[in-house]
Amino acid sequence: MTTPTSSPSPNEPGERPLDGAVVAVAGAAGPAGRATLLRLAEAGATVVASDSDPARLAEAVDAARYAHGGASVTGETVDLLDLDAARAWADRTEKEFGRVDGLIHLVGGWRGSKTFADAPLADWDTLHNLLIRTAQHTSLAFHDALLRSGKGRFVLISAGGAAKPTAGNAAYAAAKAAAEAWTLALADSFRKLGGEGDPSAAAAILVVKALVHDAMRAERPNAKFAGFTDVKELAEAITGLWDQPAQEVNGTRLWLTPKP
Repeated sequence: MTTPTSSPSPNEPGERPLDGAVVAVAGAAGPAGRATLLRLAEAGATVVASDSDPARLAEAVDAARYAHGGASVTGETVDLLDLDAARAWADRTEKEFGRVDGLIHLVGGWRGSKTFADAPLADWDTLHNLLIRTAQHTSLAFHDALLRSGKGRFVLISAGGAAKPTAGNAAYAAAKAAAEAWTLALADSFRKLGGEGDPSAAAAILVVKALVHDAMRAERPNAKFAGFTDVKELAEAITGLWDQPAQEVNGTRLWLTPKP
């Protein structure tokens, strides 16, 4: 284990909030990923994106570059179900850019059923891989680099259903709850490795009911999407986690929707 560096000094006047920061985004090609790439690039971060869909990832990366001329946004296809591949991605990122200040876990997926008794256990296998295994692999892969950063952040996106499961969402809610527990264990690691001082890195959970974006609103102009979180609001909340000291962020759940 490398001794963590001390936290960098605050930004000089006129600097953007994440100037100099390097942030990796897993699951970057979906609507939430696109919004997050855009916001991180706008905030000045060097953004390293990954996704399992190379074509959609290239579109997301190009959009962020185009929106913020001169922004450093790169992308590569990484199999996050392979721990060695995840570790190699983390190592490449730190070697190329000299540091890693964040890992945003946006890998998602949903499976549900009409009733509890109808729930196919195959759904659990799918969600276990998408929601839990990828969170495990990315957190293990980036753990030490985030500590070395001095301002590292691991961010998991969860759902309110993890706290109040419904009969038709058993597998999804259970997978989200397991991913939350894993993230809180990561937060405890950051706390303990901080010794007698404050942690140098933080793991946090952002909780939504569901996400909404412009295309969804266009498809369903009369829908209210009550309690949904816009992907732009999610991206803003993610970026804001660097505005607070690590000890205030570590091991917390930030609710972006009313608690169930």
